[in-house]
Amino acid sequence: MAGHSKFKNIMYRKGAQDAKRSKMFSKLSKEITVAAKMGDPNPDTNPRLRLAVQNARAQSMPNDNIKRAIAKSQGGDAETYDEMRYEGFGVGGIGLIVEALTDNKNRTASEVRSAFTKHGGNLGETGSVSFMFDQVGSFVYDVDKGDEEKMLEVAIEAGADECISDEFSHEFFCPADDFAAVKDALEAELGEAKSAKMIWKPQNLIEVDVDVASNLMKLIDILEDNDDVQNVYSNMDVSDEVAESLAS
Repeated sequence: MAGHSKFKNIMYRKGAQDAKRSKMFSKLSKEITVAAKMGDPNPDTNPRLRLAVQNARAQSMPNDNIKRAIAKSQGGDAETYDEMRYEGFGVGGIGLIVEALTDNKNRTASEVRSAFTKHGGNLGETGSVSFMFDQVGSFVYDVDKGDEEKMLEVAIEAGADECISDEFSHEFFCPADDFAAVKDALEAELGEAKSAKMIWKPQNLIEVDVDVASNLMKLIDILEDNDDVQNVYSNMDVSDEVAESLAS
């Protein structure tokens, strides 16, 4: 999640990822179902479905789960989900964008609003936060693919315009219109990415202290635990010291 990935990585290292694996599979399944229903249920002829399946496999989601999610999209009684985006502010004026797939817009809006209110934030109008973000392509590879300098060279040659590295991963970014071309070029050089998707990338980050970061992470955790919420993005900057303090 842009804006707090460093803290999330530290928490994952401490084992939090395993506790949320079933929740993650549920969200991946929902994206697969939506992609299959919107287009052809064959990933070879449906780019969105192909990408959803790729991301699911990168997270070690079993093939049986993937097949069930595709099958769930077929037939007249297949569930229908609406794609929703909510924008709001947390404490410290931090902007958050929440993407959801829901079969009940009123329920999801109420639950998202309640989470913001509980943690001292508030929902805004559409566009009140997104103007501070850019929608870009994001590709994540594990660090064993190479060092930062080498990966930056690969990124530029593939058509990406930025590479951010930490001790866990390399993340490439590219303009939204170049997503498909950059994805193909990166895969030709490095294989399939651990994650490949469109994200909301903050134009500028706002550094937060321990108290603000703690409050915001509680809000983000509640949002991410919501079955309807697919992604949460923020423009907060968590320093190494603050991240380690919160993770200890």
